[in-house]
Amino acid sequence: MSRTRTAVLAALALVAGVSGPAVAVTPSSEAAISAIPCTVDYKIQNDWGAGFTAAVTVTNNSAAKSSWAVKWSYAGNQKVTSYWNSKITQSGTAVTAANETYNGTLATGGSVSFGFNGSYSGTNALPTAFTLDGVTCNVDDGSGGGGGDDGGGGSGTRVDNPYSGAKVYVNPEWSAKAAAEPGGSRVSNQPTGVWLDRIAAIAGVNGGMGLRDHLDAALAQKGSGEEVVQLVVYDLPGRDCAALASNGELGPTEIDKYKTQFIDPIATILADPKYASLRIVTTIEIDSLPNLVTNTGSRATATANCDTMLANGNYVKGVGYALAKLGAIPNVYNYLDAGHHGWIGWDDNFAPAANVFKQAATSEGATVDDVAGFITNTANYSALKENNFTVNDTVNGTSVRQSKWVDWNRYVDELSFAQAFRTQLVSVGFNSGIGMLIDTSRNGWGGSARPTGPGATTSVDTYVDGGRYDRRIHIGNWCNQSGAGLGERPQASPATGIDAYVWMKPPGESDGSSTAIPNDEGKGFDQMCDPTYTGNARNGNSMSGALPNAPLSGHWFSAQFQQLMTNAYPPLS
Repeated sequence: MSRTRTAVLAALALVAGVSGPAVAVTPSSEAAISAIPCTVDYKIQNDWGAGFTAAVTVTNNSAAKSSWAVKWSYAGNQKVTSYWNSKITQSGTAVTAANETYNGTLATGGSVSFGFNGSYSGTNALPTAFTLDGVTCNVDDGSGGGGGDDGGGGSGTRVDNPYSGAKVYVNPEWSAKAAAEPGGSRVSNQPTGVWLDRIAAIAGVNGGMGLRDHLDAALAQKGSGEEVVQLVVYDLPGRDCAALASNGELGPTEIDKYKTQFIDPIATILADPKYASLRIVTTIEIDSLPNLVTNTGSRATATANCDTMLANGNYVKGVGYALAKLGAIPNVYNYLDAGHHGWIGWDDNFAPAANVFKQAATSEGATVDDVAGFITNTANYSALKENNFTVNDTVNGTSVRQSKWVDWNRYVDELSFAQAFRTQLVSVGFNSGIGMLIDTSRNGWGGSARPTGPGATTSVDTYVDGGRYDRRIHIGNWCNQSGAGLGERPQASPATGIDAYVWMKPPGESDGSSTAIPNDEGKGFDQMCDPTYTGNARNGNSMSGALPNAPLSGHWFSAQFQQLMTNAYPPLS
């Protein structure tokens, strides 16, 4: 008799009449089952003691797919030895079955089947969980009435990757500004992050939308499908200790005000049952924890403000408190900011950063279970993938790592960094299921200046500088960079370990003003936003590379938006 494991994404009490491998749906449960994104039926058809034949059927109840991948893990030493109707790869106990070229199309309500032979010794236990394109499937225990409490498909149930199978909220305020620009309608329908960068932003500033307004608008956009809302939680005490353009309203010691007047009200709103069907992604405190690693102590890049925040512990306490409060809400997915490769990619920073993140994620009542993943490159410009050189290349016997641009970093782009840093984070105790987000809102680097091949091999510097897509003067430059372009459009599950490419920084919103502008937003003037500034230790004493005539951070900057569209890569149609 064959053994079977059926995975379903809903409370299985709604499923009646299960006998063996079949799942019978009673009329009263049809509506519930229709909301289930997938089922996976895994059968062992033949088992001869040292090997077995398995058949798998996947049914897709979510949006139609042009490609698919099913993943599971074994508890024992099972090894796939041959397969058909899918391409199967295995790493340790983890197995991935991806479509062949001829069966990638999987319609809503459609099914696809594949099979394989495997070997084992000892026991041949059935897999206990499956995912389809990152969506976790609960598992029937085979008894016909068994439960499973880890739902992933119905509205408001938790999933492995919140972006999978979901639309993402388009902020109508940003969309209107983008659409008003010549050519802006080409991107005005793209989802962007909503920045909660001061206490007043929760209720709305100057007649603008507050947090509830955005969540209500997201419900309207959602319809009957799934919807992600992207929030940036950004008001720590002593915020942005290594820069001035984004200094916040709270002083270094105002941790209690941060908790009670900022995080608590946000948590109260997000926990409203009205919003339980939304998948709420919170990006926690941009640039905070990385500053504790790179801009403190005896480093040349240290600042007194960052030393203060390291000493008083309020970055760690604030982040931990935010993770604990927001992570207690079932439909909230916390992603911690992890800088970018040009900040954390050096040996001195890579492992220490992961340790600081673990410290924050286990403080103030938080645990690693409150962290769904991490985000890199938020509001930054680092290229997603450098195709014209690798960190392992040499030129005339000299390593690319010795070039002035790479400067001994172990990573040359965001994708390789994010994937490697994810592994490091898991090694220090974060859950193995964490995913990474990469902000691609301004890292396309297209246009006429985009290199079409490697640079000249005259020296390691001509080779790297001639071939790199990232055209910044120095990788430490961060403010309104000249020549930047829109990057990859937002998309779910674009690469291994990556939950999504996102536009968390809304394109067209300034990084900081080119000159000092009086304001009541707590935002100072940073010389890195002045195009005439000749630099400091943090950018190798290079020119700032900033655009002129920029407004305050977060304010609309038309000239920057036009440049981003002109230099978009992939290009805009």
